[in-house]
Amino acid sequence: MKVTEITETHFRKMVAVSSKRLSNNAEFINSLNVFPVPDGDTGTNMSLSFASGAKYVAESTANTVGSLAVALAKGLLMGARGNSGVILSQIFRGFYKSTEKKDSLNAADLAAALTAGVETAYKAVMKPTEGTILTVAREAAKAANKAASESDDTVVVMEAAYEAAKEALATTPDLLPVLKEVGVVDSGGQGLTFVYEGFFDVLSGNKRAEDDAHQPSVEEMEEMVNAEHHKSVQSQLRTEDIKYGYCTEIMVKLGAGRLVDSKFDYDEFRNHLSEIGDSLLVIADDEIVKVHVHTEHPGDVMSYGQRFGSLIKVKVDNMRLQHETILEHDEQEETEKNANNDGYGIIAIASGNGVANLFKSLGATYVLNGGQTMNPSTQDIIDAIKKVNAQKIIILPNNKNIFLAAEQAAKVADVPTKVVASKTIAQGMTALIAFNPAENLDENAVNMSDEMDSVKSGQVTVAVRDTTIEGNIIKKDDYMGIIDGKIKLTNPDKVDAAIQMVGKMLDDDSEIVTIIVGQDGTSAEAESIKKAVLDIDEDLEIEIHQGDQPVYPYLISVE
Repeated sequence: MKVTEITETHFRKMVAVSSKRLSNNAEFINSLNVFPVPDGDTGTNMSLSFASGAKYVAESTANTVGSLAVALAKGLLMGARGNSGVILSQIFRGFYKSTEKKDSLNAADLAAALTAGVETAYKAVMKPTEGTILTVAREAAKAANKAASESDDTVVVMEAAYEAAKEALATTPDLLPVLKEVGVVDSGGQGLTFVYEGFFDVLSGNKRAEDDAHQPSVEEMEEMVNAEHHKSVQSQLRTEDIKYGYCTEIMVKLGAGRLVDSKFDYDEFRNHLSEIGDSLLVIADDEIVKVHVHTEHPGDVMSYGQRFGSLIKVKVDNMRLQHETILEHDEQEETEKNANNDGYGIIAIASGNGVANLFKSLGATYVLNGGQTMNPSTQDIIDAIKKVNAQKIIILPNNKNIFLAAEQAAKVADVPTKVVASKTIAQGMTALIAFNPAENLDENAVNMSDEMDSVKSGQVTVAVRDTTIEGNIIKKDDYMGIIDGKIKLTNPDKVDAAIQMVGKMLDDDSEIVTIIVGQDGTSAEAESIKKAVLDIDEDLEIEIHQGDQPVYPYLISVE
């Protein structure tokens, strides 16, 4: 089948199918996460980011490819989550800049748009790394241009791009040694390859089993199940009283997908989900099952659904963040008082009520709920900037996977905004101590960044799979000690792992050790860690704080 012009109809279907491919394969992409920590979220981030773009396209009444490309880029930017989602949004930002005035796309237009996407994405990343999504995008564009010089068929061009993307993806372990050591390809590159696969299949007329799945309407994209009941009880709750923090909705096409290993039984399915959450609603027919559940582990719900079919829709909302928004009137008054409409506003991004309170006690104006597993989108950060209502804004991401979304928000903010690139909670808190309201924005950004070098950050978390990385043999369910982003040790005992980690962090200049206790830690364990650390050096000052953060039972800093 030859297609010399990509029309508005083609493009709408290309976006819809690629969005579905990412959604169906989100957990597979997540599994490619290099570090075996329970925050492998590239697939989730890319899926949710592209779904936002697909929603903008579905809602658009435009009748040209160029206008739809603008809608796609806008939706991607506003929904971008994590570095992978932001880079994906930049690829299609370049795509739209190349196509926005075109009614349809010929082969040369398509190749030029893919190339423009690469150029924009490379510019968006401060230090581009080969062996990532950027490599895959670049090689795909190069192949598309070669094909366009020889053929006027968009199918031929997109096939060349898709095949080159697959080949480039396979080479990523050779370009990034850590990928080869772990035995995976780059997760972001895999996500982009699924997007290009969807584009090629639509143009070529190639149908896969998952393409027969129900395509959600705009209304279903907005909300699968009317969840107004969330709001009816909010005023009677405290945020910390919410037992299950994520409103999770999935739609499963029964019997389809590579991971199917069980026959669907409604009662068994419902009973299992009732054990890992509440507010459960399961609606099923012979082909589709829709699920709405409040849980602390959205990934478990998705994985369980994939045992019976392919995921054709996924939606996860952070209810603790929603609750804070619903109750924000009083907080907004306090925030406006703090900012006074004419001074600084400092936004810290963190999970856990205790951690949020620590940031506020150090001078943060507003704490945006987010971090590992659920990175806030560009739009979330923009909304926080507006909420703070200050003349100058400083953002503390406290997680390297939030840097790009924060930078994008800073670029489009209505007020001068600087991102202080804190990678950890400890760095963010240390940076806050260096803040001086008498200094200008640039001076504060520099001084706060410099101060971060004075703290060492340690994180204790559990390994979610067996692997070997940087010489460490890691077994599933063992605890890892991660120091400044590098796995330094493993131990089957949580407390022992924390003690060993602190021992590696201490030096002759160490004075203060701060232990922040997470949801999976206890005060008693923290006291045991404190006692063991004092046995190492009795002159240390040790502080223990309740942080309530997920994923990491203990966050420990040494200064």
